[in-house]
Amino acid sequence: MAADRGLARSFGPGLVWAATAIGVSHLVQSTRAGAAYGWTLVPVVLLANLLKYPFFEFGPRYAAATGRSLLDGYAELGRWVLATFLFLCLGSAVAVVGAVSYFTGSLATLALGPALSPFAWSALILAACTLLLLGRYPLLDAVVKVIVAGLALSTLLAVGLAFAAAAPGGVPAPAPPLVELAGFGFLIALVGWMPSGMELSVFHSLWTLERARQTGHRPALGEALLDFNVGYFGTAFLALAFLALGALTLHGSGEPLATAGGAFAAQLIELYTRALGDWSRPVIVAAAFTTMLSTTVAVVDGFPRVLARSSGMLWPRLDAWLPGETGQRVWTLLVIGGALLAISVFVGHLTRMIDFATTLSFVFAPVIGWFNHRVVTGAGMPAPARPPPWLARLSVTGLVFGVAFAGVFLVWRFALS
Repeated sequence: MAADRGLARSFGPGLVWAATAIGVSHLVQSTRAGAAYGWTLVPVVLLANLLKYPFFEFGPRYAAATGRSLLDGYAELGRWVLATFLFLCLGSAVAVVGAVSYFTGSLATLALGPALSPFAWSALILAACTLLLLGRYPLLDAVVKVIVAGLALSTLLAVGLAFAAAAPGGVPAPAPPLVELAGFGFLIALVGWMPSGMELSVFHSLWTLERARQTGHRPALGEALLDFNVGYFGTAFLALAFLALGALTLHGSGEPLATAGGAFAAQLIELYTRALGDWSRPVIVAAAFTTMLSTTVAVVDGFPRVLARSSGMLWPRLDAWLPGETGQRVWTLLVIGGALLAISVFVGHLTRMIDFATTLSFVFAPVIGWFNHRVVTGAGMPAPARPPPWLARLSVTGLVFGVAFAGVFLVWRFALS
């Protein structure tokens, strides 16, 4: 019974992680993949989830084994490692918070009416997240569990009905070539946030520690990893579900994909309505909006939390001047200001903004992945908790693929285009 209570108290960070991941990468990128390429990119989605698995798993593994976050592990590797991560994280923070809040604002326009533009809704949502939820992990933990469950059920139901309504047989519609720059660029953007940006591994390590402080129970390694695996494999399965929804309802229809925020959000809702019927429209709008709202809340909590912690570790005087939640509030204002500036640049081009953010994540991923690998295989990690050989080999394989494809993409994008 004591073990059962401990396991229950350990659950939470994995679902917060899932709520953060099940956002733009799923609702937008996976749906676009199915709509444009049919079933062609299913192996890509599976491979991306497989090769990134070790690096995300290392977050809760390190936190449970040491009682510290990955940022502490980075600091042990060297000041330059922590500084590099801070630089990469700052660039990603502006792009990611901008992309997810803009899409959330677009859905708010559908859910609550066009009285405000998507940009205005984005600003309002970001302000609300800052004022109401900053640093309050227990509220974040409680809200996202309900939201993720609701979206998962409605998505699976929509996909099941779309399969049932699909015409048997037929000739699959041709997919555009991936070898062209536009196709290869989308492939990189899809993988960049599949299942999420690598910075989320650091978020997870911090959320694991926050959950332990909240409950008074430090999870055993097995408890933390079980919690993580439930969230991780659940998001992978839902990524395939969203791809299937796009493939079954849009691929081969001749209907072009919208690029503006409101138009794409409306198109997404139409996918569900076709599968479930007109009665489902308000339910799906509410589910999609609350899902993206949970993602926005999580990144508004996670990025400033990580930036405040890492900058305070690098510059103790800054930490003394802006301690605790004060520093997190300052970083929140800076990130939100940068995000709103990014939104103003990409207004009317939601998918272009998302592709930019996800491509940044793809290029940065091998660097953060290597940091994570070094931390959990280094001397600061207790030997019994280090990754088993198969996981360490999978990590090295993921690093090789990540570096190779990032290099190919950069050459393709800047030298050959």
